[in-house]
Amino acid sequence: MGEHYRDLRELVEKIEKTYSDEVVFKSKDKGEIVEIKYSKFVEDIKALGAYFLSLDLKNKRVAVISNNRYEWCVAYLAAATSDLILVPIDRALPENEFHSLIERSEAEVIVYESKYDNFINVEKEKKDSSLRWFINMDSDMGKCYKDGKALLKRKNSPYYKVKIANDKMRFMLFTSGTTSMSKCVMLSHKNICTNIEQIDNRLDVNKNDTLLSFLPIHHTFECTAGFLYAISKGAKIAFCEGLRYFAQNIKDFGVTAMISVPLLYENIYNKILKTIKDTNKEKQVEFALKASRILLKIGIDIRKVAFKQIHDNIGEKTRFFVSGAAAMKPEVIKGFNDFGIPMYQGYGLTETSPVISVENATNSKYGSVGKPLDNIEVKIDNPNEDGIGEIIVKSPTVMLGYYNNEEETKKVLSNGWFKTGDLGRVDEEGYIFITGRKKDVIVLRNGKNIFPEELESIITNIEYIKEALVYGAPIGENDVELRAKLVYDKDFVKNKYGDISIDELKGIVWKEIKEINKTMPTYKYIKSIIITDEEMIKTTTKKIKRHAEIAKVLQK
Repeated sequence: MGEHYRDLRELVEKIEKTYSDEVVFKSKDKGEIVEIKYSKFVEDIKALGAYFLSLDLKNKRVAVISNNRYEWCVAYLAAATSDLILVPIDRALPENEFHSLIERSEAEVIVYESKYDNFINVEKEKKDSSLRWFINMDSDMGKCYKDGKALLKRKNSPYYKVKIANDKMRFMLFTSGTTSMSKCVMLSHKNICTNIEQIDNRLDVNKNDTLLSFLPIHHTFECTAGFLYAISKGAKIAFCEGLRYFAQNIKDFGVTAMISVPLLYENIYNKILKTIKDTNKEKQVEFALKASRILLKIGIDIRKVAFKQIHDNIGEKTRFFVSGAAAMKPEVIKGFNDFGIPMYQGYGLTETSPVISVENATNSKYGSVGKPLDNIEVKIDNPNEDGIGEIIVKSPTVMLGYYNNEEETKKVLSNGWFKTGDLGRVDEEGYIFITGRKKDVIVLRNGKNIFPEELESIITNIEYIKEALVYGAPIGENDVELRAKLVYDKDFVKNKYGDISIDELKGIVWKEIKEINKTMPTYKYIKSIIITDEEMIKTTTKKIKRHAEIAKVLQK
């Protein structure tokens, strides 16, 4: 059974008692691995918490913005254990959006790293900014810790008297902004701690594990599952130096598990396939795959031995990967599992704290995102003849609502049920299958519904197509035709076709699309395409900003 926490202060008290002598964070400094123990982590959390409380905050709101690093984690839990309201800000926001979120959140303190000095200087010059205290992670944290430790030594220190209001808004999380105005999700300690317990009932992380922190930590998926759940089990968190160092970091840090997004895993898988092809080992690998599948049927697993080079290249200690935030190509999941690297899909939203479902070693099904976690009810609202409808969820992890936005809150919350906006189905065994976003469905004049994600998944099976966006372009009166914007792999195309013109490449791609059309009913035919090697507009979790990208295409 997963361990129950009333609030994150209880979680910190537990890790202090249980894991003080264990390493909690690993990072690199000038090529050398630096380790920090749980004892120092908790000491710094308490010190910064005491410092925060000495500031006499009226709105109790603390914003934090930086890359994934130790000080972000300290600031997060210092605010949380002090019953303050935490406002994690997307590190990739443009300056105008940063200032907008500061204004909307009414944060009085901001903890930031030096790269945001320009943003901060603008706030300092504003006469009407809510920010009153500015803490630079690179220059101010040491003094804050020192002052906080002195405050903790005083009799009746306020930090030790804190009682957490675990059912009140204590986390303000701004959605990724796929619309003109991002919504602010209100979560409580109860929301998040319940999800940690639910994840613990499904996944098997322990103090011997090292998780690679790659996704932006302000994102709920990385924060709840990759950070808070990990420390609740006494695991180690290693901060990735960046995409180009990813493979090396897995080896150097001895990573055993990772939570990330499909794009990263698909890139890894494609590199594996490329290496196999470049070394002329395709037949050898094909034979090993057939042999391992036969032996698995009688309980013999030779995959770590048969594919040792693959395991060595992406971490010989790796136990499993978890993918979330978007759908992953089924063939990639199958490919990793065939090579003996368990790949589990998960599903969730910021509004559900976030994890709703996830696979594990004993509960997985090809193409699904697993079964709902314990104490989460999932239903399909108004299913069609194929059982597909909107996924709705009831759980103690469902948000309190959208901050200062009652109208939007009422649209998605009804009698305890949260409308996810995602379309899917649940099979007879309880596995959830996602088919797309409700708002993304393309409705033709004849009433037929097109799920663009279905077609995009098929199109990206073309070996040199990295990304696909299928959209409905207006034609005639009240009708649309299907078109696709495709991002091709420039290096792959050059290696395969040489110095080919864009028109010649478009002709080759169009032949592929016509072959796909032949497998579809006529109303699903793609009628025209745009091809480019420029990456599409994305969120920080690498999801295509569909509506922004479509608007861009239709303006041309």
